[in-house]
Amino acid sequence: MATTATAAPRFAAARQVADAVLLEGYVLYPYRASAAKNRLRWQFGVLVPPAWGPAHGEHACQRTEVLMEPKGDATLALELRFLHAQRRTVQRALDGGGFAEVDELHLADRVLVPWDEGTEEHVELTVPVAELTGDGVTVPFTRPARDDIETVVGDDGRTAGRLVRRTEEIEGVLRLSAVELDGAYRVFRLTAVVENTSPWTPGAGVAAGSDAVVAADREAALPRSLVAAHLLLGLDSGSFLSMTDPPEWAREAVAACENLHTWPVLAGEAGRADVVLSSPIILEDHPAIAPESAGAMYDATEIDEILALRTAALTDQEKREARGTDARAAAVIDLADSLPPEVLERLHGAVRSLREVTGPDGPEQITEIPDGEAVFRPDTPWWDPAGADTADPARDRITVDGAPVGPGSRVLLRPGPRRTDAQDLFLHGRAALVEAVLHDVDGGVHLAVTVEDDPGADIRREQGRFLYFQPDEVTLLEDA
Repeated sequence: MATTATAAPRFAAARQVADAVLLEGYVLYPYRASAAKNRLRWQFGVLVPPAWGPAHGEHACQRTEVLMEPKGDATLALELRFLHAQRRTVQRALDGGGFAEVDELHLADRVLVPWDEGTEEHVELTVPVAELTGDGVTVPFTRPARDDIETVVGDDGRTAGRLVRRTEEIEGVLRLSAVELDGAYRVFRLTAVVENTSPWTPGAGVAAGSDAVVAADREAALPRSLVAAHLLLGLDSGSFLSMTDPPEWAREAVAACENLHTWPVLAGEAGRADVVLSSPIILEDHPAIAPESAGAMYDATEIDEILALRTAALTDQEKREARGTDARAAAVIDLADSLPPEVLERLHGAVRSLREVTGPDGPEQITEIPDGEAVFRPDTPWWDPAGADTADPARDRITVDGAPVGPGSRVLLRPGPRRTDAQDLFLHGRAALVEAVLHDVDGGVHLAVTVEDDPGADIRREQGRFLYFQPDEVTLLEDA
């Protein structure tokens, strides 16, 4: 019989990566609600109410299929994790009593603004593998609506205002089943489906097709959505097969598995295969947080060193706004302000491939730079700002196959073999618009593009979040 359970101890090693998946892109640098890139949120693993999803390119369910080899009377432990968006409004205390809703509430250390906070939710259960065959197990779950009020006190000890948090009801269902496959080995295909079943529907009586209406309806759908939904799966006896690098005898069965809007990888301690993380972000087997990382920074596009330096360089007013945006953003500000030099130096980089080759007893590292002619000193600096050619990405043009290409040119994307990003499989052969021509300090040229028919192209253009290709990876379209 399926039972609810506390977090399985075997998930402990995988939880750090699972937490990173849960909060990936939660709040982006500069960590202020007013920043343009923080106005469109919840990019990964969003399971919306079924009445909203299909018509707007979003999904109400995700499906995980993975192969497992249970031993004896094995038991499966499962943990569904997601964020539940709760809408926070800000109210100021009135002199005559009562409160009035405001866009900003200024305090000495922060500026409070309206914001959608993410609260962690879990659905946990354990079930014998034998009970998953046949009809399997269906587990409905509900998170009720609620209102919470937090009083805000000023420096003088008096009530300055309050935060009103509204959480909408979420309904969902988790379906588990397993089928034993034919073959020489005792192998099961485990299927886990997570579905948002909330009955909410978009508002009626509004003109269809309006971008403003669509955005407003999405804002209403998000508090009823499962955000960053992912699964942790664990066997107490037995193992899972890698879906990325399966044994030869299982390749055909792995290829037949259907994973929708999520991807399962082996997680937890290296060398073990009893835990799987099914994530809306594509990962490799046994993903791990870099040991140099000093803490979570939530930004989906930068590395810790850059974020720490740029965050520490924010003005005091910008830091006040970030601290008032979200408690997690406030923690990032405090982290960046408190990093000691030796910890910041660790973020500068690590060459793990060399570490694997040389091992712990590898060549002795150079601890100081020798003087004199032993050091190579070029005649000219690697970059001389006074002598550098000026570049204007908005006007620069380059030649591709004998034709000029620049901002406004239409090109066909043909990612080269040097690419390793799985996204390129979907971009190959797509038409794109060149937004800028960029030159790096090593003399390389990069084309910043937006893909045609991408519904988010305007947002990418506004935020400067382009895709980048080299000249030999594009072909000029004849009608350009």
